Amino acid sequence: MFTKLPRLKKLCLGIIVALPIISSAYADKIVVAHRGASGYLPEHSMAAKSMAYAMGVDYIEQDVVMTKDNALVILHDHYLDGVTNVADVYPDRKREDGRYYAIDFTLAEIQTLSMTEAFKMKDGKATAVYPKRFPLWKSQFKVHTLENEIELIQGMNASTGNNVGIYVEVKAPWLHLHEGKDISAAVLKVFKKYGYTKKSDLAYFQSFDANELKRVKTQLLPELGLDVKLVQLMAETSWNETMVYQDGKAQPYNYDWMFKPDAMKKIAEYADGVGPWKPMVVAPESTKDKLVFTSLVKDAHDAGMEVHPYTFRLDEGRIPAYAESFEDLLDIFYNKANVDGVFTDFPDRAVNFLKQDKQ
Repeated sequence: MFTKLPRLKKLCLGIIVALPIISSAYADKIVVAHRGASGYLPEHSMAAKSMAYAMGVDYIEQDVVMTKDNALVILHDHYLDGVTNVADVYPDRKREDGRYYAIDFTLAEIQTLSMTEAFKMKDGKATAVYPKRFPLWKSQFKVHTLENEIELIQGMNASTGNNVGIYVEVKAPWLHLHEGKDISAAVLKVFKKYGYTKKSDLAYFQSFDANELKRVKTQLLPELGLDVKLVQLMAETSWNETMVYQDGKAQPYNYDWMFKPDAMKKIAEYADGVGPWKPMVVAPESTKDKLVFTSLVKDAHDAGMEVHPYTFRLDEGRIPAYAESFEDLLDIFYNKANVDGVFTDFPDRAVNFLKQDKQ
């Protein structure tokens, strides 16, 4: 899921509402472990997924990219250099932009790498994106496959008697298709292999790429005999989250239409839910004394869709000024904005909040 915090442009989502519309049809709130319990252990590590499971979440998120030899691996980005030591092990394998693409490496090569907490290079030194989280390069973590993770989750479902679902994001399908790899079809075949075939199964398929989701809905699902839940992730055009190729050149996909009146009805033609960034639900001008809600949740619910915003974090500077605390932030979204679920790096806090909220 996207992590940058760019300046949000003015939203045009029909109307701005001061009070949310509460609907009993959306009473069952869920917690999605964003990349696992990534506030406590390196994101997308098996350890983070196991910890999230033990915290009692409803779903665990998987970001999926494809390797050179067509394996599906769990990484937040289609790059390896932000969470592994690929630059040290394979210094000559970067592309012209200086990045190391997972699609240029075999699964065997990737599994020789060490994985750690997300970092950025600063003055030639790795600096943690979240300094107070799990220390860089401590212990031992490896990149794993989508099949590995599903078998872990289904195995724990069998051993515990619980039923935790998967929430899969196909990363940069536009890039994979441009490089000759149909990652969406490959992921959906894994869904089918492990028994996720219909909307009532505990599985979501999400993407920022609207064109790809439409292809999944109209072509891939019918071809594979599947009918799983699809979620449209929402971004701003300026993030360059999705690109389209024109005359061989990649251009940013224009997301502006998603913030216009009737956008939710259009998305509902091919998706079962939307995943907006938090400020797309609670407007940036909100204060503790005056919360301002966009019409996104109401419009999505009216169109028959679920709403699962991202990303809820405890780290310094990550709780908006309009919220008194992390729990207050959860209350604002779950109860006042009436979202159906949230993506969070700290799933224990959301699970505990919902338990107390029901008492």
